[in-house]
Amino acid sequence: MDTYYHSHDLSKFADIGKGNQDLWKKFKGYYDAVFAEGALTEREKALIALAVAHTVQCPYCIDAYTQASLEKGSNLEEMTEAVHVACAIRGGASLVHGIQMRNVADKLSM
Repeated sequence: MDTYYHSHDLSKFADIGKGNQDLWKKFKGYYDAVFAEGALTEREKALIALAVAHTVQCPYCIDAYTQASLEKGSNLEEMTEAVHVACAIRGGASLVHGIQMRNVADKLSM
């Protein structure tokens, strides 16, 4: 079955720079700096990226940061836990917005 996302397209990521090399270089410099070893290890950053990738539901990012997490020494248990953290935050964010619904309902019910 054909899908909208094709895993082989991930390798074409840099092609987006063909439209504007200056902006691509700026983005790539920032991106590389963010993922460099710093206060957080590259392994920790890859796990964070994996969790965020699930939150924003980017299949390319999920593929890339699954691979990066494994390459940097994470195991399936750690990666699964990171995904569950993302799920809990995303679910909690949806629930807390229920307060907005209640506020509007209370206002309209008066």
